[in-house]
Amino acid sequence: MLHAVIMAGGSGTRFWPASRENRPKQMLALASDRPLLRVTADRILPLVPADRLWVVTAASTAEATRALLGELPADHILAEPTGRDTAACVAYAARVLLENDPDAHCLVLPADHVICDEDRFRSAMAAGAAAVEAHGGLLTFGIKPSHAETGYGYLRLGAEAFVQSEWPIHNLEQFVEKPDKETAIAYLADGGYLWNSGMFAWRATDLLAEVRRQLPLLFDGIGVIGDALKTPAEREVLDEIYPRLPRTSVDFGIMESARQCWTMPVDFDWSDVGSWPALAEILAADDRGNTARGRTIDLDSQNTIVVGDGVAVAIIGVNDLVVVATPDAVLVVPKDDAQRVKEVVDTIRERGWNDLL
Repeated sequence: MLHAVIMAGGSGTRFWPASRENRPKQMLALASDRPLLRVTADRILPLVPADRLWVVTAASTAEATRALLGELPADHILAEPTGRDTAACVAYAARVLLENDPDAHCLVLPADHVICDEDRFRSAMAAGAAAVEAHGGLLTFGIKPSHAETGYGYLRLGAEAFVQSEWPIHNLEQFVEKPDKETAIAYLADGGYLWNSGMFAWRATDLLAEVRRQLPLLFDGIGVIGDALKTPAEREVLDEIYPRLPRTSVDFGIMESARQCWTMPVDFDWSDVGSWPALAEILAADDRGNTARGRTIDLDSQNTIVVGDGVAVAIIGVNDLVVVATPDAVLVVPKDDAQRVKEVVDTIRERGWNDLL
């Protein structure tokens, strides 16, 4: 049967000060009045019922996740003792799925994407899931680029292999790291590159077979955890073994060298909301290009993002800034430097200001 796994383990440090360890990015209502994780679940639930929807998240946010997604069975919230990157996340989820459904195939979705055309999204997801159920292999969904974006990794299309429910499925020729501007312009002109969405489809058995071939230490650790599932020792074994699993991403550790890797070009509007400036892409701006959330006042500013999270914020005559205020912290940064917010979080951690993390 078809299952869906939502990866919700990230911390979203580029959204500090709104994002904190106990309220990570996926818990923020950035694009609507609902948290991103809730939106992600609502988007997939018409295709996959609640009893086949799973969420992998940090142990520190497991209870908040259960509260937010109350229709899911409690044991469908898989709590990682510590983050070990996405390869461990998807391998753990695949092993849990097999414990519950030996024929499981699944969609794997990040918790923090914004997608406007949800019917088109579900059509693509259904076709991708059917493709791997019928043909095996590992499939990643690639977004047809609308502009020369330097903030995303890319996928190089190979030859078309087959068509599934009117969606073309291609061999995946190459994963490409985030390019510089000149290279991104060349990729756009070439037409043979897609944005790497970080959304996947596979049979659970096929994913674990690739883990066994490429990451044997991860496979062995997940095997020990799997043997303890549904036993009184499950939590103790997970807490002991999981922090020792190899740390690597699913792209680098599994997908890049998989024996059979597919990609499906998809054309719905999509954003991974990677940093504060992304709000300007997904929320309405005023006639001067300003984007605001919360209780804010603007006088004569341009192209500025202003967020009042629990406090009121006023800006006067500023341009091209991100201004975010919470009850205990304020961020002011040029939009072009917004990726450096992670450095602020690193500095806070170094200084031991743990109340701000």
